[in-house]
Formats: sequence, structure tokens, C-alpha cells
Amino acid sequence: MNIDFNKNNDGLIPAIIQDATTKNVLMLGYMNKEAFQKTQKTKLVTFFSRTKNRLWTKGEESGNVLNLIDIKLDCDNDTLLIQVHPNGPTCHKGSDTCWNEENNSNYGFFSTLENVITERVTISKIDPDLRDESQKSYVVSLFDKGINKIAQKVGEEAVETVIEAMDNNDELFLYEAGDLLFHYLMLLQAKGFTLKDIEAELMKRQK
Repeated sequence: MNIDFNKNNDGLIPAIIQDATTKNVLMLGYMNKEAFQKTQKTKLVTFFSRTKNRLWTKGEESGNVLNLIDIKLDCDNDTLLIQVHPNGPTCHKGSDTCWNEENNSNYGFFSTLENVITERVTISKIDPDLRDESQKSYVVSLFDKGINKIAQKVGEEAVETVIEAMDNNDELFLYEAGDLLFHYLMLLQAKGFTLKDIEAELMKRQK
């Protein structure tokens, strides 16, 4: 890597720390040439501490080290993106990130959809006679019927998706595939799981 440590007078460049699995940004630190070399050698992320005025390996006291996975250099050769597997919380205040956020996997719109289903599941536990009109939805009505009905709907949508897959109408195939995924997310929650559990299961199988 042709890193430009001399771009700033202090010889430091910013190092953005990202979880290699969740892709969440965990913290921002600074490295000089020695910190970068030690990080590569030990596979533990090491910074130059401006407050301590010395090299500082993250977690050297707490044990919450950052295990190096990959390093990328930006187009101007003066900023690093460092992907890690964190061992515990990253922030010195005890949170997962220095922005006080949980370091959970995010699946974009699918995570939003999961959250909506979770809200509907909570509503489904309210006595039907006590619900107002705004609390009535398809998800609530399906959860009211129990897990057997939810599982049945997943089976029905799976069959319809397979049928459309063997046809040439891509629009109908996508429509049925969307229905299948939507009902699958409901079935996961009915069983007490989320996409994160499926991710963990598939990662165990990775070779």
C-alpha cells in the first residue's frame, strides 16, 4: 500500500473501523506508520493515541481487541478502512460503537419489514375486543389464527412461487416470490427467530 503518511504535518491518517460481518462503523482512530506496521504484524488494530502520545493497541487493558480482517486504502491514499471482528464492545464507555449504537446486522428494507412484523405481533397479543381500527392488519389477523395457519400460508406461497418460476412471466414470479418472503419472515417470528438467526446458521455451514 502506498499510504501517504506525510500529507499532514503530524504524520497521522484517519482509520475508519468497520465490523467485517455487520458492516457497521465502530469507531474512528488515527494511525502513523508504526501503528500501521504493528497492526499488520500482530493482526490486532493499533492506533497512535494523541492523548497518550504513544502507540495504543485497542483493548490492551480491557481485552476488547479488534481482530484485523482486511485493510483498504482510499483513492487519495490518506484514509484507511479497516475491517475487523471486534472482541466485545468497541467504545470505552461500554457500547458496541462510539455512536452508542448496537452492532447488529442490518438487512436494509428487510430489517424494516421485520420491525413492522414485530410491532404487529405485539398488537396481536392484545385482546381483539380492545383493539381499535388502526390496530387491525393482515399480519395481526394471520397471527390471530396461530402458527399452523402461518406455516400453511408459507407452503401455499412456496408452491405458487415454484409454479411461476416455471413460466415466463417475470412480473408474476417476483410478485409471488415477494409474498413468499413476507410470509417466511412472519413464520420466523412466530417461531421466535429473525433473519439474524438464519444468518448465524448459514455462517456455521460456511467452509
